[in-house]
Amino acid sequence: MTSTKLNDSIKTVLITGGSGLVGTELSKLLTSSGYKVTHLSRNPTQKHYQTFYWDVKKGEIEDEAITSADAIIHLAGAGVSDKRWSDAWKKEIYDSRIDSTRLLREKVKELNPSLKHFISASAVGLYGWDTGDQLVDESTAKGEGFLADVVEDWEKEVDEFEKLKIKTSKVRIGIVLSEKGGALVEMAKPIRFGVGAPLGSGRQYMSWIHIKDLCGIFSHLLQDAIGGVFNGVAPNPKTNKEFTKSVASQLGRPLWLPNVPKFALRLIVGEMSDILVGGNRVSSKKIEDTGFNFQFAALDDALQDLLQ
Repeated sequence: MTSTKLNDSIKTVLITGGSGLVGTELSKLLTSSGYKVTHLSRNPTQKHYQTFYWDVKKGEIEDEAITSADAIIHLAGAGVSDKRWSDAWKKEIYDSRIDSTRLLREKVKELNPSLKHFISASAVGLYGWDTGDQLVDESTAKGEGFLADVVEDWEKEVDEFEKLKIKTSKVRIGIVLSEKGGALVEMAKPIRFGVGAPLGSGRQYMSWIHIKDLCGIFSHLLQDAIGGVFNGVAPNPKTNKEFTKSVASQLGRPLWLPNVPKFALRLIVGEMSDILVGGNRVSSKKIEDTGFNFQFAALDDALQDLLQ
């Protein structure tokens, strides 16, 4: 994993989405590395970290949140898989990312134009809902689909920070594996009860990453002052069938059922089924070339750490 040595030019890191799955783990990592971590929240009552008020829909941020920050790591955004994709929820997914990034930029420009680093989450969804066996990297063109459109506009807003002469980084995140929530927990549930099965054809790729490595990437970019766009995925993407079998093996459970057909998933979750039966085989070479070393490069090692 990357060094935990403190970046002397950055003392305070403001994290949006700091109470979420990734934000919680990242806050612990940065604090243990010597940084002061602050959060933004609509209800700033938590005690673990200094927390400032913001309300994206009202366009409000407590000034001190911005003026006290040397760097910002932007993780906030409505969960893509939290609800069925109604028109209203799709709008929330879009607006929560674009509007929050725009608000941060406006406030930074006004209050702290000397901010040293802005690091934003992004998503491998930029490459499209299904790119087959093609190995995609950061230079791959935007794909098609709702998420690709969202990520394209999201990254355009992030890029506006560069016009303020602020070092800017984007991390296109894949499927985050954690024992505390997210995709792995949901996939493991039916397998534990003996009713797990690959989704769709099972041949679609899943570009995954252990949450500790993802947080390590954010820390690495901050520590080494690295700008640019990087895929936040592990080096060894797996097909959905391979992934499901590996989870079942770690849990010591059999897979008896046939694959869940696409039409059934469509009935259950609607348009969101596209991201379940599609996938991307995403390269991690660019972040590795910066000197980042994965703690969990192999899926079996990641699953053993999280499921045992």
